Amino acid sequence: MSLLADRHGRTFPYLRLSVIEACNFSCSYCLPDGYRAMSGRPKNLELDEIARLLRAFAAAGMRKVRITGGEPSLRRDLTAIIDVAASTPGVEKVALTTNGTVLHKRVREWAAAGLTALNVSVDTLDRLTFERITGQDRLDDILSGIEIALDCGLQAVKLNAVLLRGLNDDQLPAWLDYLRDRPVSVRFIELMQTGDNREYFRQHHLRAEALETQLIEGGWQLRPRAADAGPAREYAHPDHAGTIGVIAPYSRDFCAACNRLRVTSTGDLRLCLFGEFGVPLRPLLQRDDQSTELQHVLATQLGLKKATHALHAGQTGLTPHLASIGG
Repeated sequence: MSLLADRHGRTFPYLRLSVIEACNFSCSYCLPDGYRAMSGRPKNLELDEIARLLRAFAAAGMRKVRITGGEPSLRRDLTAIIDVAASTPGVEKVALTTNGTVLHKRVREWAAAGLTALNVSVDTLDRLTFERITGQDRLDDILSGIEIALDCGLQAVKLNAVLLRGLNDDQLPAWLDYLRDRPVSVRFIELMQTGDNREYFRQHHLRAEALETQLIEGGWQLRPRAADAGPAREYAHPDHAGTIGVIAPYSRDFCAACNRLRVTSTGDLRLCLFGEFGVPLRPLLQRDDQSTELQHVLATQLGLKKATHALHAGQTGLTPHLASIGG
């Protein structure tokens, strides 16, 4: 029986672990002025602390871990982190979310270390628009790296695109062409309000339901949701090798199927992406014999998890921007 269950009947086999807050992009919806480190900020979790964390979570029922950031490839020991995750008893899937700038150099190395799934942030297939959104002219390198990733035998390759009214909301035809012959999933993510993007959100928020209407009218069909899947509603079409996922955090039932917990790069447990508090786990990651105590803390804290976020009321919790917790 999993210890990772809450009072609302949900279980949590999926951990999103941020390994670094820093990012080398300056995406307009997340870090428009680039990443700025705060003085006196705690250091990122060390490799041995990550290993203890993952062993405790896996012993409590976690089966899938996603390594996120910031931009996780900025950590020199990322391959070792992937290897530790893949070697943890009970872990069945190791995923990585990245901006993809070094995929062409390192994805084979990551796959050999045990990576099973990959998510790459690609907000548009138009080079000029990509630079406008991210602040980086790196689209060609990223798309090249994705092609290499497709040859690595990973279980899944997914591309993440944040829906932005007036910036990339005309891109669906280009994506449909891209998906015709590539077995990838493009996931369109509805822009979420965070602590420091309120005006940007007002200008560029686009409801995901409008995109889903377009897909259904174009013959795309909703697929059944896997038990360990993320929050995307996945659509398929017989004429396309790839699929389309839609992540709609403002939809009525978004939190009902929540199955993931989050840990920040400095070791704080977050029960919700937009929660009001974090639980410091780092003091329980210093010795191997602390695992049982850590599992007890996890089970106790899950008793406090709310049924839903409060985004509809404009409450964004502790999250100043998505790079701070990995999205």
